[in-house]
Formats: sequence, structure tokens, C-alpha cells
Amino acid sequence: MKLDPVTLEILGNKLAAATEEMCITLQRVGRTLYVKETADFCCALAGLDGRFFAYPRSIGVSGFVGLDCLPTIRAAGPLEPGDVILTNDPYRSQGLATHLPDLHVIAPCFHDGRIVAYAWAFVHCSDVGGRVPSSISPTNSEIYQEGLQIPPLKLVKRGEINADIELLFRANTRTPDANMGDIRAMLAALDVGRKRVERVIAQHGVDAFLTAQSDLCDYVELRARAVLASLPEGSWRFADYLDSDVVSDLPVRLAVSVTLAGGGIEIDFTGTDPQLAAAMNIPSAGLVHPWLTLRVMALVATLDPTVPLNAGLQRPIAMIAPEGTVVNPMRPAAVGVRHAACVRVNDVLNGALGQAAPKVMTAANSGMIVPVVVAEPDGHGGRNVQVVEPMTGGTGARFGQDGTDGRDPSISNLANNPVETVEAELSVEIERYALRPDSGGAGQWRGGCGLDLTFRIGTHASMVLARGMERAVFRPWGMAGGASGVPAELNVRRHGEAPEHLRRIDMLELKAGDVVQLLTAGAGGYGDPFERAPALVLRDVRQGLVSTEAARRDYGVVMTGGEIDHAATEACRTRRAVADSDGPERRRWHAVFDPASLDRFSAILAARPHAERQPARRSLYAAVLAELPAGFPASAADEASLAAARRLFAEQIIQLTPAEAQTTGDRP
Repeated sequence: MKLDPVTLEILGNKLAAATEEMCITLQRVGRTLYVKETADFCCALAGLDGRFFAYPRSIGVSGFVGLDCLPTIRAAGPLEPGDVILTNDPYRSQGLATHLPDLHVIAPCFHDGRIVAYAWAFVHCSDVGGRVPSSISPTNSEIYQEGLQIPPLKLVKRGEINADIELLFRANTRTPDANMGDIRAMLAALDVGRKRVERVIAQHGVDAFLTAQSDLCDYVELRARAVLASLPEGSWRFADYLDSDVVSDLPVRLAVSVTLAGGGIEIDFTGTDPQLAAAMNIPSAGLVHPWLTLRVMALVATLDPTVPLNAGLQRPIAMIAPEGTVVNPMRPAAVGVRHAACVRVNDVLNGALGQAAPKVMTAANSGMIVPVVVAEPDGHGGRNVQVVEPMTGGTGARFGQDGTDGRDPSISNLANNPVETVEAELSVEIERYALRPDSGGAGQWRGGCGLDLTFRIGTHASMVLARGMERAVFRPWGMAGGASGVPAELNVRRHGEAPEHLRRIDMLELKAGDVVQLLTAGAGGYGDPFERAPALVLRDVRQGLVSTEAARRDYGVVMTGGEIDHAATEACRTRRAVADSDGPERRRWHAVFDPASLDRFSAILAARPHAERQPARRSLYAAVLAELPAGFPASAADEASLAAARRLFAEQIIQLTPAEAQTTGDRP
């Protein structure tokens, strides 16, 4: 049967409210900063198909709305009342978990002896063992290095925690008490979810409850298709880069083609680099996975702000994610820093969709989410592991609107941690936590500014981890003539030593008194900066977001005595320069490695056995980059060097092209 619209609206609101209540319970009972402050958790209700039909809007990680619980449920076997499944295994759960610190629990909701729904919750756990404190390191090459893998199993049987599983978990984490506190908070949230399901059934009947599960998703699917149908039909392609593959300084290319037709969208990641011997792979199982589709769901929610959040958002999406690539790795690839690649997936989708809807999509966001973690000795032989801040940059500008400063909720809606709470949980001293002036890309609408986090270490032998450090080379790009954002920086001042400037860190051991400064990237601007209203530039200067020097250089607005010099501004704006939308590093890279040839190279690699792809990739790049200055593309090269490298790259592509393709004139 189909529910009438009024009943469906009532049930939709009641069930969404139930998930909000689950989340509030989890946050109030949770033990760690990840839960209490950062809000790196969520709860939802899944139908018999394992998909979420009710999801919170105002609390928790919004991006997981498209996850699928069914593979995990099936793997755990028959369920009884009071059972709870636990897993963190990205491969065995087929992408429900996407790295080991994310603990997922699922409880069946029974009515009259049969399962009518599932309650779900997850938290980011502060440590699940592995090679480094907090378990996440970009230099891990296999998932075995990343901590305890928990296949789908029953943590709770008939309402009782399995003591053996709890003991095994405690033995494999540096923070057992805190982690078990968060797990018990999840169990409390699941209990709230089950009780709310019982209440809804008591009020509306089980048939209406079961029908609502499909009707709610059908309704959202129709609204999502209506949004996509309002966009132009056609195909568009875009590519962007991670700064490096961690084991070297070679960039990592993510490429996408999007095709809009008939209210649906196909996303094709053909052309993306092979999976890495590092932890930035996205375990999507090749499915329509939220980490690969978040930008599309955000587009729908932007153009239809009242659309409910549930699995119907993903139904109009078709996916091509070639196996063995960064976006669909094969086990046992490491995945701990998958969020770095997920953010770049957002950027490439943004770039492709921006060609279809240039007045809707934004310039590039900051493109980085960096959970800054400190692991300090606890005085008892162990370590206190806590997140200082989940650092982001700004949001890209769009037609008619500046970007948001210091906020890039591109893959989640994590909260920042209050300085007072951080200093209460750790011995660090926060010296500065502020917006970064002159970091947002100039434009008629300015890109959002990045952040400046500066903190002093308080305990000897402390370790700092900043996984996901990106956009230090390839800047967030501008749009429609807007300038690129300023790249990220990581600076360390050891007591009595000269400052160090680092592109990335794995695990940095520091002493008391040492200072760490992370400057996140600004986002891209939109439109010609010289078209920006001088009054808006003045406002930015007064708010400390733009310096007087940058106002003149980037916007042609001259300040005298804190006010606009209109005559000087008019004269300055007659000598306008074209803003650098791509950023110099991206332009230099494409001057040697043009996108069409990179597509051909990707096809050549994809035709090779999996084990040969990365060695062949590194070998070609090593040969070509030998013609260029060290540090390229961050370092400039003269035209002669660029031409020599370009010729060598073309020759290498021809040599690697299969003989039959060369004979027939085909291109791989």
C-alpha cells in the first residue's frame, strides 16, 4: 500500500526525530572528545533492505546517509532480540565502515517476533591499535598496520555484552576505558532507537511503519530526480590532484566524468590513478557509495533545501569506479586517511558539475580535513590520545555569494573543539586559533579563508599527528575568473632551533615547549576580483580577512587612512591583471602532463596486471621529472626544460602503448 501524504509526513518527522534523539543520547553519554565535542558520530534507522529511511539533519555526520548495512547484517548471521552487531572492517562490511577507527553497531528492531527495522550508530574511536597512536597514518601500506580488524560479529547477545570480545578489543587499543565508554554510549543510543520504533508502531501500526520505509525513500528519490532534471543534459569531465602519494612526491590524479540525463546522473572515475601503497584509498567496493557521491547529494539538498535525508538521495546515481584504483581499492590496501581522497573526490565532482551549472556550484573548497591529534604520555606507561581540532579551510565562493570562512563541511559537519576543553584534556596550550588573513581566493565573490592553529606542547615525548595534510602544492582552484586559494602550510618551532616548514607529517615527536602551527588552505574565488564592490573589500579589511596590501594587489582597491581612496582605486582598476584561477602549480603540471595524455596513460596502466601499475607509473614519472627542477611543480621550470619533459612524456606514452593499438591507430 501507499501512505497518504499527511501520514507519510507525520511518520517521516517522527522517525527523523527518533534518530536525532539517538544522536543526542550518544553525545551526552559519550566519553571522548571525538563524541562529546567534535561530533564525529551518527545514528539512523535502516529498513529491511539495510538502507537508511530515517536520518538526522541537525546533529552527527551528515555524509553517511547513503551507507548500506545489509552486507554486515547478513555476515553476522541470524539475529535475536537484544543482539548487537559490531564491525569496523571496510572490506568485509563492503564499505559500511571506511576505516578501522569507525566502529559501527547495528541492532535489530523486533515486533511480534519478527525484525521490522534496524537501529544503527557509529563513532570515530580514538584508537584501535595499529602502528601509531590514534591508528591512522598516511604511510601505512596495508590495512594490517592500521589496527584491530573486527569482522561483523555479535558484540551483544540477547542483551549481554560478549566478555571475550570486549577483552579482545580492550587488549588492542591504547585507550580501552575511553573507547568502551563510547561503545556503551552507542548501545544506549540503539536502545533509544528501538524504543522509538516500538512507540511509532504502537501509534500507527506495523503495516504503516513498514510501508513508510519504502515510501519515504521513494518520495526523496522523486525530489532528487526533479532537481537533477532541472540541470542541462550532457557530459562533463574534470580532474584534480592530491599533493603526493606519500611514498614519494608524485601527485595523485583523481578524474571523473559526469553525465546528466533524464533526471539521473552517471559518475565515472575512469582515469583515476591506481590504488596507492599508502592509506588514502577509499574502500567503496565499487558501489554507489556516499564517499563518492556526497557532492551530488549536497547539490540536491542545496537546490531543494527541505528534502529529507535518506537513501532515496542516491537512487538516481549510477557509478563506475574501476577496481584497483584509489576510489575502489582491493584488499588489503590501507584506507586510514581515506578522507583526504574523499575531499578531492568532492572537488572533482564540483569541477565537473560546475561546467553544467556554473551559477550553482562553487569554486574549490579548501580541499583538506586534518584531524590534529596529540598523543602524550599519561604517566602510567600509556598515552592519552585526543583530537585537538578537526582542521578545515574555507568554502569556495559561488555566483552571488562569498565562501564561508574557516568552514568546509564538504564531507561531514564536524564541530570544532572549544579551546578550554582541549586544554583540560591535554597538556597543550593553544596560542592561536583564528582565521588566516589573505588566504581566500580573490574574486567578485571571495573564497573562504583558511584557519591558523598554533599550539605549544606541554609534555616531553608527545607525538603530533596531522593526517590528511593536503593542498600544500595544488591550490584550491578559482572559478569564472576568480583566483585560487593560498596553499596550506605546516610549521614547527622546536625550542632553540630554526623553524621547520613541512609539507606533511606522519608522527612527529616533540618536547615540552615546542610549537606547531597549521595554516589551512583558503578556498577559490568566483568571478573577476576587480568587479568586487569596493565596500565589500573595505569590510574584509576591517574584519582582518584581507590586508590593505592584498586589497590593492588582488582587488585594485586602494586604502588611505583606513578608508577607500576612490580616485586611486579607479586608476588602479584600469591596470587589471588576469587572476590565476588554476594556481601556478597546476598550470606547470599540465604544461608537461596534459590531461588528454594522462587519460591515455591511465588506460595503459589499467590494462596491466594490478601489481605492475604503480611501478610503471613511478618509473614514467621519474624519467620525465628528471628533466625538471627538484620540487616541480612547486618549483618553476624554464621553457626549455618544460619542452624537453613534454617531449619525453609523449615518447614514453607511445612506447607504453600496446603494439596493436599503435598499428591500428587506436588510442587506449
